[in-house]
Amino acid sequence: MTTDEVLAGVGPRLRQMRKDREVTLAALSETTGISVSTLSRLESGLRKPSLELLLPIARAHQVALDELVGTPPAGDPRVRSKPIVMGGRTHWPLTRQPGGLQAYKVLEPMRRQEPDPRTHEGYEWLYVLSGKLRLVLGEHDVVLTAGEAAEFDTRVPHWFGSTGEGPVEFLSLFGPQGERMHVRARPKSA
Repeated sequence: MTTDEVLAGVGPRLRQMRKDREVTLAALSETTGISVSTLSRLESGLRKPSLELLLPIARAHQVALDELVGTPPAGDPRVRSKPIVMGGRTHWPLTRQPGGLQAYKVLEPMRRQEPDPRTHEGYEWLYVLSGKLRLVLGEHDVVLTAGEAAEFDTRVPHWFGSTGEGPVEFLSLFGPQGERMHVRARPKSA
């Protein structure tokens, strides 16, 4: 639905709401402080609705602004995403919108890897669902188990992966800058 279509529906909705409540234009004018002529032009579509006009009307009718505007109902809220395999890990995106906070369910297979800490802008939060997740963060080298969480500034050199004892399943949330490509925090040994 376009903005013009939404706005075109406001006037008739205002008139119907007022009539359903058996309120006259004069009474609504007195309650809202909006002139009778302005209310009449709003209802007939001769005046574009604005927040300055709609907010007092919503208060007078004791309804949410969405009800006056006729916001279309939200679609299916379920996120149906296809798994993405990167570097041996399987990621299931849990958010639909690009940018902003991003959430993933991640499955890391059982494997032993040499930590290769990296940095990037952002803030990350990890929550282990099952298995054991090794987290190297700056000088810390810790193992998180099911039910444990960690949060950190991603400008600190970090790495996380399997302990090598089995697969690990975890949730990963990261902030607005978190989607940037990782860069090496230190040169790799030759």
